[in-house]
Amino acid sequence: MKIAIASGKGGTGKTTMALALASVAGTNTLLVDCDVEAPNCHLFGKKEGEREAVFISMPFFEKSLCTGCKACSKMCQFNAIAVLGKSVLLFPELCHGCGGCVRVCPTGALTEIPRKIGEAGVTKYEDFVLIDGCLTIGQALSPPLIRSVKNRIDDYKAGTAIIDSPPGTSCPMVVSVRGADFVLLVTEPTPFGLHDLTLAVNTLKELDLPCGVIINRADSGNDQVKEFCKKENIPVMLEIPNRRDVAEAYSRGETLLQAAPELRPKFKELLKEVENRVGKEVKK
Repeated sequence: MKIAIASGKGGTGKTTMALALASVAGTNTLLVDCDVEAPNCHLFGKKEGEREAVFISMPFFEKSLCTGCKACSKMCQFNAIAVLGKSVLLFPELCHGCGGCVRVCPTGALTEIPRKIGEAGVTKYEDFVLIDGCLTIGQALSPPLIRSVKNRIDDYKAGTAIIDSPPGTSCPMVVSVRGADFVLLVTEPTPFGLHDLTLAVNTLKELDLPCGVIINRADSGNDQVKEFCKKENIPVMLEIPNRRDVAEAYSRGETLLQAAPELRPKFKELLKEVENRVGKEVKK
């Protein structure tokens, strides 16, 4: 079972909830940190694992073979190639590594070479195995690295995979939640929280993914998030109160359940409810 933890905005507590769920899900669990631009799950484990470079293919230009036909620049939808006479200008930061330009080149002037975009790692903890990635500074494309991180899930026969998604509703979030059995949206009871929750819900509707909501700092705002969830027929599956001691513990690198172990039964109930809902979805 794959459970994605997502939100329409940053700072709502995605990583907090992902770590808590991974801690109660049992030893046969993967925690997958797909927020490759700012991974932070590893900060709470204080342990280094094995890492390896991740590459995508990018075009390499051989000027002597170019006829200036511009087939490559016409193919590229990301403006990563410009043809000036018989010279080709390549813009690696814009290249998505699709290989289309190489395939349409009639003379073989373009070939593919690897370009490093980041690293992916695996770290084994007592409660779970952490799979994460870190985008190389200066690289603009995180989806290829996120896909590489998620592909490592299949290397393990895990009963549960908890996917910590990037914030927002753009391509990185979509790539992270795609293929999940259920998505938990973490929000807060504020106008900003409601606005971005609405965007996230609409995104999941387009992806046809079932979801539920976790309200963090639930006693610090208003009831508009609950009213929205009721209107959209989305279950509010957990509410976490606003607690200073938890925030202080978090700043020291402690997890939610280390700071508030009495919440462990609630997360076990949450996991069980998600399993039940996934089971019902499969039977439909």
